[in-house]
Amino acid sequence: MPTSPIRIIGIDPGLRNTGWGIIDTEGSKLAFVACGTVRSDAAATLSERLRQLFDGLGEVIAAHAPVEAAVEETFVNRDPQSALKLGQARGIALVAPALAGLPVAEYAANLVKKTVVGAGHAEKAQVAMMIRVLLPRAEAKSADAADALAIAICHAQHRGARALGLR
Repeated sequence: MPTSPIRIIGIDPGLRNTGWGIIDTEGSKLAFVACGTVRSDAAATLSERLRQLFDGLGEVIAAHAPVEAAVEETFVNRDPQSALKLGQARGIALVAPALAGLPVAEYAANLVKKTVVGAGHAEKAQVAMMIRVLLPRAEAKSADAADALAIAICHAQHRGARALGLR
């Protein structure tokens, strides 16, 4: 019995730039749909910047109609103020798809890299190169968009185990 493709949005949260990537997956097949970056205005207030991210992600979700979402868990060792702001942007990355009715999965950065590259401590350049191998039609113009595609691919590979409660 043929299955229909599942459309997934991967989100790489950031206050300045939030990357997004959309793929279709059917069995083990992956197909690139779109990717990009939602940017916030650094001169704006924090609340306005968060609204810009929320609105931008909402527009992407409305335009591409994903049915599942995956967001990278963030690991930050910078100053507490930066960590707090990133956490707030991550909250937007979680709530925007949730309010659109999408189930949202979260993945550690090391698992994303291990899934896509084969090594949990891969460099951004290695992730971008593997995105081009796995999704030849992908045109990620930023590291944030490439990372978001990697998050979507990670979810495509692990979603079955998550559904069975194995992860």
